[in-house]
Amino acid sequence: MIADKRVLALIPARGGSKGIKGKNIIDVCGKPLLAYSIEAAAESQYMDAVVVSTDSVEIADTAEKWGAEVPFLRPAEYASDTAKSIDAVLHAVRELKRQGREYDILVLLQPTQPLRTAQDIDRALECFLKHQMEGLVSVCEVEEHPILMRTIGEDGRLDRVLSCGSTVRRQDMPAFYKVNGCIYINAVKELSEATSFNDNPVPYVMEKERSIDIDSYEDLERLRRQLREKK
Repeated sequence: MIADKRVLALIPARGGSKGIKGKNIIDVCGKPLLAYSIEAAAESQYMDAVVVSTDSVEIADTAEKWGAEVPFLRPAEYASDTAKSIDAVLHAVRELKRQGREYDILVLLQPTQPLRTAQDIDRALECFLKHQMEGLVSVCEVEEHPILMRTIGEDGRLDRVLSCGSTVRRQDMPAFYKVNGCIYINAVKELSEATSFNDNPVPYVMEKERSIDIDSYEDLERLRRQLREKK
């Protein structure tokens, strides 16, 4: 709880994964990938519940083993390749309410971003309250600056992504950030089918080193290297 508001950490972890088979529970240095997000949420000082939303019995068993609740299984219609994150979130909120459990704040934590910490979650929640509970999203500074990026138009010529010129020293370039997918925070009462978590307006800035997104086997190996080096 924070500022007398009940906080739900929701971790969406569907069974289907095209890039990496069984990605959410694949072993990463002795733990299933999912466990890193569960542990970070559980270590937060503000969390009232840590719930995993999944359509997979195997993932549910793993989640409970590592300390999360799985009070329901997600229907297949909310776990397909075309289903949106908000579909799974609204289903979870409805199911919990049906069980007599209501929350004021949703903290959405994707298991494919395992390096965010409990401290990140707590600082993001404090930032969320500071900005009057306006939607928050974690970001990190981009490595490749968009001032040097171009698109190719229909006429075959290069078009600048940004309107400003690129004749500027690198150290004088303005900072740009990208959504890193680690943390999304929203007021539960503001959630609707039109909610786009990536478009939340308030930023929580994270280091690039903790912003890894596991989408391929190469990402997995990079994560394992980072964890081994950290140990």
